[in-house]
Amino acid sequence: MTRKTPLSESLKEKLKNLRLHGMARALDAELERAEHQGVAPAELLERLLAQEAAYQRERSLTNRLKSAHLPWPWTLDSFPFERQPGVSKSQILTLAGLDFIKRNENLLLVGKTGVGKSGLAIGILREACLNGYRGGFYNAQGLLDELYTSLADRSTSRLIKSLSLVIDELSYMSLKPEQCNAFFRLMDQRYNRVSTVITSNLDPSEWHTLFQNRSLLDALLDRLQHHCITIRIDGPSLRSPESSSVPERVAPKKSKSPAATPDPA
Repeated sequence: MTRKTPLSESLKEKLKNLRLHGMARALDAELERAEHQGVAPAELLERLLAQEAAYQRERSLTNRLKSAHLPWPWTLDSFPFERQPGVSKSQILTLAGLDFIKRNENLLLVGKTGVGKSGLAIGILREACLNGYRGGFYNAQGLLDELYTSLADRSTSRLIKSLSLVIDELSYMSLKPEQCNAFFRLMDQRYNRVSTVITSNLDPSEWHTLFQNRSLLDALLDRLQHHCITIRIDGPSLRSPESSSVPERVAPKKSKSPAATPDPA
């Protein structure tokens, strides 16, 4: 192993001060390799920069997943397609290619409780994080409460810009008129700019039970469904006794708004 010299320690310290932690982490091994194999200075620098780039990608991914606040460790690979005939696996895997996000289209997952809507939404959001997007998972009631209490907060701006916002369980809720108006403003400002994924126990034709203002609901659905992929899941509950291997859901904790801008990495 290469003997640590005052120069190598000084280099490592400078790299850390510059926040080049990937290069600092790889420095000793690369210096040892250069010493034993006669590596040219340019190649040594190139390898160190490659290590730094890999470190930055890894750190960026960790931050994206953390800021997304995914409530359960579900992936599309773990989704039990074989036990849910109401879902087309090929369609979901096509959506996982994220072209709908590039086209600024929305995704609406509709079905009874337990059919796998949230699991699919989480899996797609995870794929978005893995591919460089920032976004967040919100329980619908928590999101509406937050919009209502922080209309002037920067969180609203971040929600507008998020390229992969998931709103879960837009179903049986008690909404104040101010919350309905805030939700409409959010969707209006996201319209045709970024994608939103919504899961609901209710078909959009039944949303009048949530939004008492018919004119506002019509305007909301006009924007939401203009560029929208709707998947209606008509299948068995995955929480039935024969599906006991499916993870049991727990209520997600409320959290601060996740960062919501595209990640350059």
